[in-house]
Amino acid sequence: MGILAKIFTWWDGATIGTHLWASRVGGEHVGTDAAGNKYYRATAKGGVNTGSYTQREKRWVIYNGANDASRVPAEWHGWLHGTYDDVPESHLPPPKVWEADYTPNATGTAQAYFPQGALERGGKRARAVGDYEAWTPGGADS
Repeated sequence: MGILAKIFTWWDGATIGTHLWASRVGGEHVGTDAAGNKYYRATAKGGVNTGSYTQREKRWVIYNGANDASRVPAEWHGWLHGTYDDVPESHLPPPKVWEADYTPNATGTAQAYFPQGALERGGKRARAVGDYEAWTPGGADS
């Protein structure tokens, strides 16, 4: 990706400004998931911090590739939304043998699922046993 695209676009990874702010100025790198997405946090500066009002830290992700929220694993999603304060590895149970690896949402791509009879597959479906008969005007049941 060219430098101009990196400066002005947000939909394919973070902009240069976000990278600089996250890594140099205000962000603390907390962790990286299996897909290479990096997670950061920073405590808000200024403002009131008395009584029952407390400042929440800001948490965000810099995607490794296209910005797609479905690429955030469930454990990091919980951390991003403040469900727990520690990094996700401390809250995860051991993986089960039947758990499948993550696959991205394929809707709108060539890998999307099209059932038998879908228009994208020709629109023909196999006849079913006891299939219906279309109503015609002026027929015996009208």
